[in-house]
Amino acid sequence: MASKAKKQRLSDETKTESPTKKTESPTKKTESPTKNNESPTKKTESPTKNDESPTKKTPALRLLNRSVSIELTHTENTMSSSSPNALFGMGNPLLDIIAIVDKHFLDKYSLKPNDQILAEDKHKALFEELVKKFKVEYHAGGATQNSVKIAQWMIQEPHNVGTYFGCIGKDKFGDILKQKAKEAHIDAHYFEQDEEPTGTCAACVTGDNRSLVANLAAANCYKKDKHLDLEENWKLVEKAKVYYIAGFFLTVSLESILKVAQHASKNDKLFCMNLSAPFICEFFKDNLMQVLPYVDVLFGNETEAAAFAKEQNFETEDIKEIAKKAQALPKDNTKRQRIVVFTQGKDETVMGQSDKVETFPVLKIDPVDLVDTNGAGDAFVGGFLSELVQGKPMHQCVKAAHYAANVIIRRAGCTFPEKPDFN
Repeated sequence: MASKAKKQRLSDETKTESPTKKTESPTKKTESPTKNNESPTKKTESPTKNDESPTKKTPALRLLNRSVSIELTHTENTMSSSSPNALFGMGNPLLDIIAIVDKHFLDKYSLKPNDQILAEDKHKALFEELVKKFKVEYHAGGATQNSVKIAQWMIQEPHNVGTYFGCIGKDKFGDILKQKAKEAHIDAHYFEQDEEPTGTCAACVTGDNRSLVANLAAANCYKKDKHLDLEENWKLVEKAKVYYIAGFFLTVSLESILKVAQHASKNDKLFCMNLSAPFICEFFKDNLMQVLPYVDVLFGNETEAAAFAKEQNFETEDIKEIAKKAQALPKDNTKRQRIVVFTQGKDETVMGQSDKVETFPVLKIDPVDLVDTNGAGDAFVGGFLSELVQGKPMHQCVKAAHYAANVIIRRAGCTFPEKPDFN
């Protein structure tokens, strides 16, 4: 099954768990970020004023109103501010190697201009040639790691709100990843081993297209018993309120994902997952469906949603219907109804929540300002998580997601300015 997967699209682990892996692969999601103060939500009618005079309220009604007020205040303040290690991510850490290449280079390695794949034997020389022949940039990547970094950047203070687990090699690239994690103020705890080198992702850029080739290497060596199960590491898992794992990690350690997902469900915490790539829905469907009952928030783009619908025999290509049907799939924690969020590049974002499906417009961006869509999907998730971990309403989570994606597509790689300008 793994060999089949290598021939398939790696939709976002290369996004930086490939260069933007949803850079566990980069997705070419071009969500144009929302303008700073513009809410992506549809306008709703403001509630009518209560015409009843307070003096006419009965004691019972006054008591009811007071109770409701207390309940709402409690709900709003439950997670109103972030705390260290409140957000937990686990995935495939990759060092992205980004370069502008030519068509001859793509043809030599049988690469499509806009694609995401796992490296095969025929791609071994690609990485070395890329560095020797072209001017390259190095960025810490991997889809989940990117999203955790973006969430921390959006939150700013305190530092180390995000915790991240993954596997790297004891080498120079591993040292670079550790340094980049520190600079991003995330609490990264890598499982370090010397059997495989740190994973890399080649982002071969031609025009507006990105062909991503991910060599998981060490990222593929994560071991539950040697890292996740260790007492000091599991304590960090228990501290979290919100969990996020991209679908790419389903190819690495299903048992690790299940342990975290079951903990979240049992303790009524939020577990989030990304479909990540069509090949995950197709060739790792069994693994995905073992985890899905524990998923509270499911992310994906329109291509992944279509692949998921096909594999699940939904018999529809309508993205809103797919969101509804994904919501209705079996769920372990029945206290929370599943939320499904599908992005569509520059088109509106679709969210299935409760018994309705809403759409949120993405702000337009001048093509002149569009630099790199690599990592837009990871950034979208990171922005969403930054508000989710603070207990903000869903429309605010989407607004932050659009903002973060908009910032990232104006820059090279999954990078960002020193501070966000988001209200």
